[in-house]
Amino acid sequence: MNKTYLITPVLFFNWLLSEAQQTTLQYLSGTDKDNAVIWDFFCTKGRNSGRWTTIPVPSNWEMQGFGSYAYYQDVEDPEQGLYKHHFKIASVHKGKKIFIVFDGSMTDTEVKINGRSAGTIHQGGFYQFKYDITDLIEFDTSNVLEVTVSRHSANQSINRAERKADFWLYGGIYRPVYLEIVPPVFIERIAIDATMKGDFNMQVFTNSSSKHTIEAQLYEFSGKPVGKPFQLLPGDSMLHQHFDNIKLWNAEQPNLYNVIVSIKKGNKILHSIKQRFGFRTAELRPEDGFYVNGVKVIFKGVNRHSQWPESGRTLSRAVHLMDIAAIKDMNMNAVRMSHYPPDKEFLDLCDSLGLFVLDELTGWQAAYDTVVGRKLVRELVISDVNHPSIVIWDNGNEGGWNRALDNDYQWYDPQKRLVIHPWERFNGTNTKHYPDFKYIQNEVANGKEVFFPTEFMHGLFDGGHGAALDDFWNGMMKHPYFAGGFLWALHDEGTVRADKNNSIDVNGNSAPDGIVGPHREKEGSYYTIKEIWSPVYIETTKLPENFDGKLPVTNRYLFTDLNQCRFEWKLVQFPSAKEKSTVSKIISRGIGYSGSIAPGQNGLLDLKLTNLTNADALYLTAYDVNKKEIFTRSWAVHPPVILTDAGIKKNTEINAVITRDHTDDLSVTCDNITYNFNKATGFLQNVVTGNKTVSLNGGPSLTGVQLTLAAFKNYQEDSLYIVEPVYTADNRYTVKWIFQPGKLPQLQYQYSISGEYDYAGITFNYPEEKITGMKWLGRGPYHVWKNRLKGLQLNVWQKDYNN
Repeated sequence: MNKTYLITPVLFFNWLLSEAQQTTLQYLSGTDKDNAVIWDFFCTKGRNSGRWTTIPVPSNWEMQGFGSYAYYQDVEDPEQGLYKHHFKIASVHKGKKIFIVFDGSMTDTEVKINGRSAGTIHQGGFYQFKYDITDLIEFDTSNVLEVTVSRHSANQSINRAERKADFWLYGGIYRPVYLEIVPPVFIERIAIDATMKGDFNMQVFTNSSSKHTIEAQLYEFSGKPVGKPFQLLPGDSMLHQHFDNIKLWNAEQPNLYNVIVSIKKGNKILHSIKQRFGFRTAELRPEDGFYVNGVKVIFKGVNRHSQWPESGRTLSRAVHLMDIAAIKDMNMNAVRMSHYPPDKEFLDLCDSLGLFVLDELTGWQAAYDTVVGRKLVRELVISDVNHPSIVIWDNGNEGGWNRALDNDYQWYDPQKRLVIHPWERFNGTNTKHYPDFKYIQNEVANGKEVFFPTEFMHGLFDGGHGAALDDFWNGMMKHPYFAGGFLWALHDEGTVRADKNNSIDVNGNSAPDGIVGPHREKEGSYYTIKEIWSPVYIETTKLPENFDGKLPVTNRYLFTDLNQCRFEWKLVQFPSAKEKSTVSKIISRGIGYSGSIAPGQNGLLDLKLTNLTNADALYLTAYDVNKKEIFTRSWAVHPPVILTDAGIKKNTEINAVITRDHTDDLSVTCDNITYNFNKATGFLQNVVTGNKTVSLNGGPSLTGVQLTLAAFKNYQEDSLYIVEPVYTADNRYTVKWIFQPGKLPQLQYQYSISGEYDYAGITFNYPEEKITGMKWLGRGPYHVWKNRLKGLQLNVWQKDYNN
């Protein structure tokens, strides 16, 4: 009986790969911090040294209780780590080529298989390297892998570039180790240049002779073939093919394709590999801007260290996803790899989820020498070249530039991506670090280079990144050749120290400089950035009188029309001060409509509101094409009226009775509440309402000088006086007391401050043990600062007391 089977594109795609000779990966270590494999280990110095024991691989040995911790300046007499591991290779792989691959090891790494050297000691702690061990292994029996890792390098330029830097200096095999098993004739690597015009160009490097054919087939990410197979033409060094109607990759629409590349003898496939990539063109246009797919890009970026408190530089897919989710949730579109290449899985996720990436050669403030630097540039670019997310190469950081290496990148990158020197005017760019406001104003007026600071608004000094960001960003946006910027940095760089009772160490005030905490805890500036960098930009801060439900809106997306977004609004009534709940009542809700507003254009968002007069506040939430919240804005429908406890509006005179008791202290009674002041100091002693004493004390002072108070000694009790608070709209805060004792002349005391102070207002003391929390109507739930007003919501908030 004949049967018919339905073969889907994905099934056919997988079947095709299974029929070809593929690369086999056999992991010797684990894959990440949560899936490690135990190896034998010996640490030569420091904690738990001088004896053979075990250690999980991958890991940094400091985080496993060995050696010594160091930040910025490494120890003078550093330890080595000796690793040993047994593994088997099945005899089915006889006749194939076998490589051992290290994705990252700090720093000088010597490898032996069965007592014989695998090759020259590798130098450089952040790069993938491999050895051909085909002739060193035995099949179906135990093979011994021995690895010696020296924390310091024998090359002093590597120590200057990597081991004296403003980050934690770890040691060990911290990324995976695995075998790469390929047929005798195989494809070594490929490098792709797929442009926005649909031109596909690919370099293919093999170990074969010219008798073999190189063939490629393009596939959509779903597995559906695109066009027909195409081959490397005689005399060409690169495969060429043009495709129509392709979907481009960008950070907002990260469309990806796969290509299967095969080396064939006749009709027989000898070896095939699959590579993911995207069609896109990234280019600098001098005295203009940075462009992706012909669109001028504004980087809204952040610097990211590869680091986790309990595991150092050994990370996991979960950590990568957590970081990318936070970056994109803050409406960022870019990330800079500071100051070394990341895990390859992080780049894979940037490709698929959509982030522009600046990939960086190590060199904090000192460069590699040319010999070793040339080797490490090659390793960096060969490893990362096919990621569409990478749009710029950083040749070191802040003086860590070896200018002799600038042209090396294009040797391995057919896309010829831009190479920059972060912090320097170079290659048509100005990436100045930490420009002050006057510098930005000068650049706006006179700058000729494309301007995008690769570090600005240092979180250690600016109160959490959000402070002053609005002013800086608006100033930078005026630059005619502006291309964005990168905040320093994503997270606090804390390390859990076993030698300090497992506390998180941030090396004094050196490392705690992130937008989020060491475990990615969100802080107030997280939401400030989220609002300032919202691609749906609404400048309206106060609803106009006779608001008709229409809001001016700017589309700050690069590639997305606002008609792909969804807008939801709701009108709410706040709970009263006497209610225990902080939950507002929703009185109406609906959908807003923007129509088509192209990137960079302005338009109107029509909310079509109902029942506006009964509401206290309006909330508007924008959602992107993936139904993710972009940001929520809130407005007071009616300006709030400031009342005293007695319900008296501000700028209204308050009638009060001032008396002196038998101790000659002063009492002010208003609305059945008595405030007792000490005559000698003028400070509040306590507050009495009915039979209850409220434990407020310590302020405010009725006078700043004793002369005025001394005049009260001759006044009669029960005389009428006026207390008048005076509020002004400028930066002046004034309180005025007017004492009108019957027929005596009026006496007046005025307390006033202006200028910059650590605090402003009336201060009271209250016993700490009696504080249970606070509840307020206003912006929250985080601190509101004069230079960090955005990112907060108008609501009734309540928080329990904490220290």
